[in-house]
Amino acid sequence: MRLTYFGHSCFLLQASDDTRVILDPYLSGSFDGAIKYEPVNETADVVIASHLHDDHGATDTIPGNPRVLTHPVSETAGAVKITGVDVAHDEAGGEKRGKNTIVVLDDGDLRLAHLGDLGHTLDADVLKVIGPVDVALVPVGGFFTIDHDEAAQVVESLGPKIVIPMHYKTDKVDFPIATVDPFLATQKVVEHRDDSVLEVTKATLPVERVTIVLKNAR
Repeated sequence: MRLTYFGHSCFLLQASDDTRVILDPYLSGSFDGAIKYEPVNETADVVIASHLHDDHGATDTIPGNPRVLTHPVSETAGAVKITGVDVAHDEAGGEKRGKNTIVVLDDGDLRLAHLGDLGHTLDADVLKVIGPVDVALVPVGGFFTIDHDEAAQVVESLGPKIVIPMHYKTDKVDFPIATVDPFLATQKVVEHRDDSVLEVTKATLPVERVTIVLKNAR
């Protein structure tokens, strides 16, 4: 599995059979210029949005003619099995900010969970639907999503070997959210990579959980 981090909550997953899945594409310049990441400008076989806010659901910005998935689903794209899990964007069951989809991707070797704009911790029923997770992409900035402490709880409940934080304050996101640092302070093993790409297989998973901060490609 090869992951490329573009910025905010947007990733490209490339499976072993070269199936390409883009997760949560943002609209560059949206929210009155608050989203300053450059356009993704990559092709994909499938584009998935956890919800349709402009910083996650700009599926029409992806060139070509990809399949677009925007709701909890059970689909297959090449070697990748896609499962959507219905959760909320807030702690009030979606009353404040609507629904959110956790996207689980299984390429036959690894299972990855992209949590979108998760707004609450996960109960036993949701964890059962998600199943085992090797790699977790977790929002950590708070305000619109879970904060750093809640993110740490979610990581513990999922039990992945690799955690990649997302949806946090940078010089390209002018939102009232926290930087990645408060979350990193909750994690035992942290790696900062000067790269936007992570390649991993089941055989190369770390023995002990590692939180990896990727450089944004855009």
